Amino acid sequence: MKKINFKKIGIVALWFLGISGLVVTLGFVNNREALVKGKTITVNINQNDESSFVDEDDILKFLQDRHDTLVNQPMSEIKIYDLEKSLNAHPSIANAEVAVNVNGDVTINITQRKPLVRIINTSGESFYLDNKATLMPLTDHYTARVLVVNGIITESYSQFYNFSIPQIEKDSALSKATVLDDIYEVADFISHDSLLNGLLTQMYINSDREIELYPAVGNQKIIFGDASDMGDKFEKLKIFYREGLNSINNWDRYSIINLKYKNQVVCTKK
Repeated sequence: MKKINFKKIGIVALWFLGISGLVVTLGFVNNREALVKGKTITVNINQNDESSFVDEDDILKFLQDRHDTLVNQPMSEIKIYDLEKSLNAHPSIANAEVAVNVNGDVTINITQRKPLVRIINTSGESFYLDNKATLMPLTDHYTARVLVVNGIITESYSQFYNFSIPQIEKDSALSKATVLDDIYEVADFISHDSLLNGLLTQMYINSDREIELYPAVGNQKIIFGDASDMGDKFEKLKIFYREGLNSINNWDRYSIINLKYKNQVVCTKK
């Protein structure tokens, strides 16, 4: 006759009792959480620079418009995923995260989008391209100090806000129909170069759909062409400014600096 191992039976029984107790405890906690209502809302807006496209009042109004009061709302009814999804669809928000605790405290962490360049089209409409290569509308709160682009730009926000720059570049028909991709590529390059970022303040799209640049110092028109060979073109420009213009009375000597030609800078004197 096989001997009964009471020790093993005791261990199994203890495990069973422990798991049963845990289930009962979790059930009690869940029931308690279901009764808890929202008490406070804390909105944290991450500002990497001086930009302020949304503030706490905007977020609270956004919640109000969605009928998400949160305060006095049962915590079990707060759909965090849906709330985050809606906040992330806001045109000025790059990322939103929502957290709740068992005490009824709701925390909303917001990261704003960061404009790279402001575009003014031929209809007078203005919008931004942000640093993530997507279009962004203006806001009444704040005007970003970024490179400004105007000229022969017929593209509107409503036409292209659903497309990112990588999507435009992969679609030959879209790429031919717009200069937004060239504008982004050149502006992004400028933003990552401290010398160019301080030197250049305006971009203009001429009737040939080519880019012209205008510096903060001097009255030169810099003919850049399209976004091809950007690195070489900008390197030529920096060398020219360091060696060709960096002397007395040279800054106003030239009216046009042409970078379109390979391995050379063609200048027009005033």
